[in-house]
Amino acid sequence: MHQPVELPQLKSRQLLLREMMDDDAAALLEIYGDPRVMHYTDEPPFPDLATVSVMLASVRRLRNSGESLEWAIVLRGTDELIGTCGLHAFDGARAEIGCLLKQAAWGKGYMAEAINLLTQHAAHTLQLTELLADVAPANKRAQGLFRKLGYLADDNKLLRHVLR
Repeated sequence: MHQPVELPQLKSRQLLLREMMDDDAAALLEIYGDPRVMHYTDEPPFPDLATVSVMLASVRRLRNSGESLEWAIVLRGTDELIGTCGLHAFDGARAEIGCLLKQAAWGKGYMAEAINLLTQHAAHTLQLTELLADVAPANKRAQGLFRKLGYLADDNKLLRHVLR
């Protein structure tokens, strides 16, 4: 199932989720180029800005085809880009959620706030009924966060959250 290609801004008390821009490349490299941030992903750290440009083109292509929606996580007031989050692999009324946050922003509650924004958007605007998170079992911090937000483990080692 393909989703709408528009990417609305989502706002919370501390965060703004917005479209990623070419001007974000350096901030994105700080995230995607960090071995600790990328440790539990399926990709190696990005080596350079050229790789970020390829990623941004892919993000746009996937959004325009309705296959993926990816936001930049920005601190309100400072406009500092601290992470990314998105909805991917749409399958009927469910999708996968994925997020990355730069190390300096870890432990401050930003990711929980971003996931809650995405969850609300997924349930109320996109009318999804379920979100899945593919979190490495060894990633204890992320496992704990998703469980705190209502995600439960299923037989496929995914964390599942029923929206309604």
